[in-house]
Amino acid sequence: MKVRRLSCYALLATLTWGAQTVKQFVGTVESLQPGTAEIQIAPDAGEPVNVKVSSTTIAQRIAPGERDLKKAATITVGEIAPGDRVLVALEPGTTELRRIVVMAAAEISKRDEADREDWLKRGVAGVVREKKGNAIAISVRAGTGEQSLTLVATDKTSFRRYWPDSIAFANAKKSSIGEIAVGDQIRARGEKNSDGSTLKAEDIVFGAFQTRVGLIVSWTAGSGLLTVAESGTGKQLTVHVGPDAQIKAMPSFGGPGEGGMGRGGRPPGAGGPPNGMPGRSLPAADSGPPDIVRMVEQLPPGSQENLVAGKSVIISSTKGLKPDEMSAITLVVNADMLIRMASMARGPAVNGRGRSGSQGMDAAGMSGEMGMSGLDLSAIIP
Repeated sequence: MKVRRLSCYALLATLTWGAQTVKQFVGTVESLQPGTAEIQIAPDAGEPVNVKVSSTTIAQRIAPGERDLKKAATITVGEIAPGDRVLVALEPGTTELRRIVVMAAAEISKRDEADREDWLKRGVAGVVREKKGNAIAISVRAGTGEQSLTLVATDKTSFRRYWPDSIAFANAKKSSIGEIAVGDQIRARGEKNSDGSTLKAEDIVFGAFQTRVGLIVSWTAGSGLLTVAESGTGKQLTVHVGPDAQIKAMPSFGGPGEGGMGRGGRPPGAGGPPNGMPGRSLPAADSGPPDIVRMVEQLPPGSQENLVAGKSVIISSTKGLKPDEMSAITLVVNADMLIRMASMARGPAVNGRGRSGSQGMDAAGMSGEMGMSGLDLSAIIP
């Protein structure tokens, strides 16, 4: 599980040290070397360094979220493990370790998992339609179509924003309600009223995002660069795929195309998940279009090995400064089925083909504009 570097840095960096003037930095433990009494630490900024443990070194553990060193527990250096987040204080002019404060990787992961579960349990995601004062009207996707919900902000509501080329949920920066704009994606957490029409928001994360559809041209693992031919326009997009990008791979459904619906494939809206699809059943045909966003979120993680030339791909990212470059937040590979479903949900196409005609569509025949209303992936994933 990925450790949220920025949030841990904020917690560690605000600990109460007192009036000390020693050199200190935040980083991640890479290895312990008992033979030389050293710990290798990768700072958040800079190259890895080896710090020397002495008989006077103070080692402490503090719980994720705690900010007062008075509540830290004394531990032995031997209890420190690779992956732990640490705040290091060195003796002036040396690499000798005066004090090391540890947030255990396992505890951080446990805290982050609980936080993600809470976002899923008490959170909503949608698109901003209107903003008046402290009330934000959003459209929320559901199995029966879009529903309206009003977010109510208070003086205790936390606001964070994805800036251009932001990737990770934890790295969204502090913001305010004034920066929220109509059309932004938004995710909020809080308590709903009795009829579910209003949510009193404790946390709001938002940003301006884009979704692009195309075929993979090439993948260079060493540089993390993916080249994609955008559907409809044919222009090449350069996609930066960093370690925080979430890759999802659609399973095969028995058709000739990896992501297509062949003889054994169950079409959308048949009352159950398509063959091989994990997660909840799709709504019945008469209950409206399937929730594509929820389907994507329930897909198991993929890997860079899924980034194969010729595969269809859907990419979500923030709206960056260069129109033909993207820093991927989510990639769905082998995505022909999702593209067809989005096309079907739109109804008759511009060229006169109706729903039956759209069933033969794939990424190569779908314009970038055509799929956007059905394929705007949720980019804000806790």
